[in-house]
Amino acid sequence: MLHCKIQASKDRMETLLQQLTRGNALFLIIILGLGGSFQIGYHMTGLSSPSPYIQSFINNSWYDRYEEPPPAQTITMIWSLIVSMYAVGGLCGAVSVKFISGMLGRKKAAIGSSFIAIVAGGIMLTSKGAKSYEMIIVARILYGYSVGCGVSIHLIYLGEISPRKLRGTVTLTSATFMSLGKLSGQVFGLSEVLGREELWNIVLCVPTFFSLIQVILLPFLPEAPRYLFIEKGDDKACKKALQSLWGQGDYKQEMDEMLAEQTAIEAAPPKSPLQLLMDRTARWQLITMSVIYFCNLLSGSSAINTFSFDIFLKAGIPRDKIRYVTLGLGVSEIITSISCGLLIEHTGRRPLIWGGYSVMSATLVLVTVTLNLKDSSYWVPYTTASLIMLFVVFFCGGPAGAAPPLHNEIFMQSNRLAAFVLMGMQRWLMLALLGLVFPFLIDALNSYCFVLFACVCLLGFLYTFFFLPETKGKTLLEISEEFKAITVCGKSFWEEKTVETKL
Repeated sequence: MLHCKIQASKDRMETLLQQLTRGNALFLIIILGLGGSFQIGYHMTGLSSPSPYIQSFINNSWYDRYEEPPPAQTITMIWSLIVSMYAVGGLCGAVSVKFISGMLGRKKAAIGSSFIAIVAGGIMLTSKGAKSYEMIIVARILYGYSVGCGVSIHLIYLGEISPRKLRGTVTLTSATFMSLGKLSGQVFGLSEVLGREELWNIVLCVPTFFSLIQVILLPFLPEAPRYLFIEKGDDKACKKALQSLWGQGDYKQEMDEMLAEQTAIEAAPPKSPLQLLMDRTARWQLITMSVIYFCNLLSGSSAINTFSFDIFLKAGIPRDKIRYVTLGLGVSEIITSISCGLLIEHTGRRPLIWGGYSVMSATLVLVTVTLNLKDSSYWVPYTTASLIMLFVVFFCGGPAGAAPPLHNEIFMQSNRLAAFVLMGMQRWLMLALLGLVFPFLIDALNSYCFVLFACVCLLGFLYTFFFLPETKGKTLLEISEEFKAITVCGKSFWEEKTVETKL
């Protein structure tokens, strides 16, 4: 039986690779990933290693200007601006994605986003020679804007190039590249690589190189077929793009699905974010993605990524071994993301999400217990590290991996850009809030802060288990009908809207 399952997995992998390599699809996925979610992953971990060197640079720059050392509070304030302005830029980028992507198209919008990252990299690189911490702040704002806009465009682009049968696997590559970015930030930050005081500005410019690759190569690859057909009405260009991506074929089924969606959009034109918030027919979709994003961001994963050094130090891991434990987290993320990509079209989205939340909640409770027992034995801190690694595996292979495909699948084309704006605003506001609150939270609650994260994961499990419909292998119209059928206490948002219309 086990041999049969292993053979079936190998067959699925071979089939997937054959489909991805018939045309330019795999190449496009890689190029989009390097300029998309890889960037946000790198910036999540890339600032950790050079942080003491940047604060020293602020101190020296201030002294060179004013010939006196700055107050400690001033250094803290400038450092806080460097950290927080990234989230402000990300929020602006997320808000503007609907306008930019709609006006320029997916491909040109992705190129424009990467170009802004290149400008940011140039400013960051020269800030050290100019002895200007203001330039670091400006570069962080531009980096944030590029990432806030680029990640949303990356997800939209992936959703619009993939056939229905591969939609989950293709869209999930965004999570894989984010994990790769996190690991790259950790590796380049090692003292053996670029993590030295004289190279701190170069460490922060590494993602710019990958943005440059996207700017150079993306113009030679096709535009998103769904965008060409539905928003531009160019069926010939759409078919040509599909053949370029996935090999020769008539793609009648895919184009019929787009035609059905286009007909639905003509009856319901594209909405602004405010109009989407007021639309009852999309209420359950918005609630679902809002709950999942809320639970993902406040599940403890962002805190573990950002404050991993402090968490492992508090757990009792020796200071000189923490960086290797952190690298282990990054490697496990990538392996899990790739495995999830192979499983998602077999298991579906729903089991991965609610199953991941349930294990994550239980794991965080155990982490709380082991943190309180860290002095009882030498092996307890390593048990804590193992539990955190288990948490990361189930997060990346569950809610984090399945959320990107779900976002593309539950919103119609007319609602998708507005939904990305709303979810992007939520993401960046919550990231900024978490960055401000978590240091105080961990000081006030100590190890018991993970109990709060466990409760958030439990909320995610309960909501997705009882309310989230399965989207695997279904058209967007079929998925929309399933959301309309959701009722609470016998009441449906859709039915209420229909009655009001009749009256």
